[in-house]
Amino acid sequence: MAGQGSLAETEGGPVPGTGEALYRALRSDIIMGRLPPGRKLKLELLRDAYAAGLGTLREVLSRLAADGFVRAEGQRGFAVAPISRAGLIEVADLRLLIEEHALARSFAAGDIAWEEAVLAAHHRLDSHEARLERGDVAAFDDWRRADWRFHQTLISACGSRVMLQTHAEVFDHYLRYQMIALGFRPGASRPEHGALREAALARDVDRAVATLRAHVQGGVAHALALGHLD
Repeated sequence: MAGQGSLAETEGGPVPGTGEALYRALRSDIIMGRLPPGRKLKLELLRDAYAAGLGTLREVLSRLAADGFVRAEGQRGFAVAPISRAGLIEVADLRLLIEEHALARSFAAGDIAWEEAVLAAHHRLDSHEARLERGDVAAFDDWRRADWRFHQTLISACGSRVMLQTHAEVFDHYLRYQMIALGFRPGASRPEHGALREAALARDVDRAVATLRAHVQGGVAHALALGHLD
């Protein structure tokens, strides 16, 4: 997992300790929608909810503003960054730009250990998607973690820490839209992930890129059709 708390595994609730722990907790709560778009981030309330000092809170909120998850509102403080139709399209396009290039590099360099990791990551993801297709909504959080791991594993042999870090950052923004506006697409997500696994094992970059584009663009179209974004 990349260094800035990508997909922040930390769940919500009070998190005593360092500014890094607070950063991860707040980032996770924004990505997962527990702090919804537009929510005013009042320091006094955050201090009690996250067991943090005001100075540390200001530093962390400024850092999250630099990451694009929080908006500084001058003398009025901070608010969770909004989401929009245009924002989703922009994030999805950026994800594709990075991930397609990383797939090609990873497929060229991946070894047997990488293939084994791809198979394991897909097996874990597929089991959660099967549960979701059966209507088990309790599998949703496990699914979104497994989805992140699978896509990161596919590109993990690309040979560039910067590329992996940048992809993880963009994926977190995409995940935020996924949690708030996209959701799981029964009948589509599971076969698309299976096709990506097979393309990886065959080192078929063209097939993988075409599948990835259909996967991401299908998710965007699904979100826009739901009408949850302005």
